[in-house]
Amino acid sequence: MRLNNEGLKDRKSWENAGYSLPEYDRETVTKATRENPFWIHFGAGNIFRAFQANVVQDLLNQGVLDRGLVVAEGYDYEIIQKMNHPHDDYSILVTLKANGTVEKTIVGSVVESLALDSDNAEQFQRLKEIFSADSLQMASFTITEKGYNLYGADGKFTPLVATDLAAGPEAPISYIGKVASLLYARFLAGEKPIAMVSMDNCSHNGDKLAAAIGAFAEGWSRNGLADKDFESYIKTSGKVSFPWTMIDKITPRPDASIEALLKKDGVEELDPVITGKHTYVAPFVNAEECQYLVIEDNFPNGRPALEKGGLIFTTRETVDKVEKMKVCTCLNPLHTALAVFGCLIGYTLISEEMKNPSLKKLVKQIGYTEGLPVVVNPGILDPKEFLDTVLNVRIPNPFMPDTPQRIATDTSQKLAIRFGETIKAYAADSKLNVGDLKFIPLVFAGWLRYLMGVDDNGKAFTLSSDPRLQELTAIVSGISLGASTDVEAVLDNVLSDASIWGVDLKALGMDTIVCRYFQELIAGPGAVAAVLNKYTS
Repeated sequence: MRLNNEGLKDRKSWENAGYSLPEYDRETVTKATRENPFWIHFGAGNIFRAFQANVVQDLLNQGVLDRGLVVAEGYDYEIIQKMNHPHDDYSILVTLKANGTVEKTIVGSVVESLALDSDNAEQFQRLKEIFSADSLQMASFTITEKGYNLYGADGKFTPLVATDLAAGPEAPISYIGKVASLLYARFLAGEKPIAMVSMDNCSHNGDKLAAAIGAFAEGWSRNGLADKDFESYIKTSGKVSFPWTMIDKITPRPDASIEALLKKDGVEELDPVITGKHTYVAPFVNAEECQYLVIEDNFPNGRPALEKGGLIFTTRETVDKVEKMKVCTCLNPLHTALAVFGCLIGYTLISEEMKNPSLKKLVKQIGYTEGLPVVVNPGILDPKEFLDTVLNVRIPNPFMPDTPQRIATDTSQKLAIRFGETIKAYAADSKLNVGDLKFIPLVFAGWLRYLMGVDDNGKAFTLSSDPRLQELTAIVSGISLGASTDVEAVLDNVLSDASIWGVDLKALGMDTIVCRYFQELIAGPGAVAAVLNKYTS
């Protein structure tokens, strides 16, 4: 059983092995898509393959859509060369349900894949053709938040961006520069309308994309490298929109246990590829069953009826509320809490942590007791029901191979939003008292303890990557478990750093409780588990 056009001609073998197959004529869909593309997606990673591509597959099966997707990869071209093309753009979606069942789907909705590479004249020209098509309604993105950043640590444009701004739109080399070049082709083709839809998991993602594209339009137009009206086409014409979105679906790295399951079915050529840019990609993606994609309904060239596939279209204000509900209360803070303490106690699966009574009580207290009183209610999703699903279905799912080590990445960049907004809401409400918060400060102390790089047994472990890791680990580097330490003096400056916490913890009087917790957490081996048990009992 091979995952390509030839191998899938033997439908019976696949169906007998429990796989759902495309129910549409893929050849017809491919022809229609190439002639009149309506949706191109940038970022050929796991979230796209598990979510957007599968939604389009469902709508093709239902007859709601008659065209599929084009995908472009602008960061790691090897994904297209070594994964998409050898498998004729098919992939396998393995949905891991909390009840222990597994759904296996052959996703064939992607019918064209291209490298976003200006050095590849043929493929870049094809991308310009797609962007010039009257039929193109949307370009979407899952390129991670850092994909929209044009600036280096010094606050200046990165060398690639600076080169592109000086050279013009003909053959850019930076990611956003290449996308801006394609939009310029659409502008030259008649200033055609389009929605540029960031679907990355970051707040106000549409604004981040708009600012990045706008910088290129402004630079090229004002320097005479592009038509002077290109900037107004992007920024003020109303023909190019940058909707906000909120996306939520957990798609961990392809897991060896899933690979073994598929091999047992008889699927061949499943070996993952680690590219030259260290991307880990396989012919399959494993994902949870729950998924949410809420989109601001702003599509200047119209849009397909994607709501029939479960996507939610609403106002910008409502998207913002959904984002805050998820990120500040109902999911992300709980994940961070589990990541920090999971690394310290030695867990390698998030789901296993929910079997620990102390950790389970901790995240319930953060969510229900401390979060819900100030949660932003978006109206279209009920916060308590969302939280119930997170705590009872999603995080405890024993078949989801997600790790605390992955989620602990970049924690210094996450705390201000995931917890700081709740603290701000308490401080702003005359009926609430910041001093009543007991479990959010415990997570803060736990993260500072985590930065020591020593687990609860006293053994060193590898910290997850973080842009402030060197600076922050230096602060706690002189602390040893069981040794006498002037905690207040060591942590004084960091606790007043609002860029980490979102607030000045000292100004709010929260530094005292964080220091007390931290003192207890460094008492010696076993202290982390003891402190969690003490305060959650």
